[in-house]
Amino acid sequence: MTEAYLILFGLGYTGTAVAARAAAMGWRVTATSRNPVGRQAPPGVDLVDFADAAAPLNEATHILQTAAPDEHGDPALARYGAAIGASPRLRWAGYLSTTGVYGDRDGGWVDEDTPVAPMAPRARRRVEAEQAWAAAPPGRPVDLFRLAGIYGPGRSAFDDLRNGQARRVLKPGHLFGRIHRDDIAAAVLAAMRQARAPGVRVLNLADDEPAASADVTAEAARLLGVPPPPLVPFAEAVNSMSAMGRSFWNENRRVRSEKTQAQLGLHWHYPTYREGLRAILQQEVAERPPQ
Repeated sequence: MTEAYLILFGLGYTGTAVAARAAAMGWRVTATSRNPVGRQAPPGVDLVDFADAAAPLNEATHILQTAAPDEHGDPALARYGAAIGASPRLRWAGYLSTTGVYGDRDGGWVDEDTPVAPMAPRARRRVEAEQAWAAAPPGRPVDLFRLAGIYGPGRSAFDDLRNGQARRVLKPGHLFGRIHRDDIAAAVLAAMRQARAPGVRVLNLADDEPAASADVTAEAARLLGVPPPPLVPFAEAVNSMSAMGRSFWNENRRVRSEKTQAQLGLHWHYPTYREGLRAILQQEVAERPPQ
């Protein structure tokens, strides 16, 4: 069989974790960036300009799109759609989407079979991108990963507490789903390694316990040994939120991922925010320079 060769569009927070894990497993990995000068790729990962992706795409066995669409659609398909469709060695394509495509469910549960009902413009663009990727590589397996709120080292409630930006907004019954960056990487690699028939599959990447953001911040404060910020009623907090912040709070849903975990043959390493936060803090302590 052809050597596994992964092309990633985008080397952001999540893409970097996927690329690093794939390279550590012995895969050949190339990532693209619109501004590669000065960027640091993980060991074993080649970084090329987005404009120079045609040659790698001709050799790719796996393609993962991590970049969000803009008002003009998916940037990779806009430039390389024909090349992706004609890629001779391609065995799999994946797209990192968002659970925002499910829209507001008034706190109800959604799963992988729930029809999309996007509300925000960015969620509608995600649905359009999902549909475009589902059709882009004909006759190949395509996985649409719908990600809950991403957190992990360097992007967690600890950082908000330390920089003084943490808030505990009180809106009873309003829960958010989240997923640790490393569980995303594990799920993507598990999906890529599976041999399955052509077709589109939806995979929900959300941990096992949707939770109020105020509870997450309180747990992070407890682990740091600092007082949690005071609770602020939503009706008061909303006045100082950005338009994007308000749009997040306008939607309330709980996301199931049991089917995804079963299909991928794994369980989340961080099934709730508690395990995830503890691991982040332990990593920070281990990496702290000696005094």
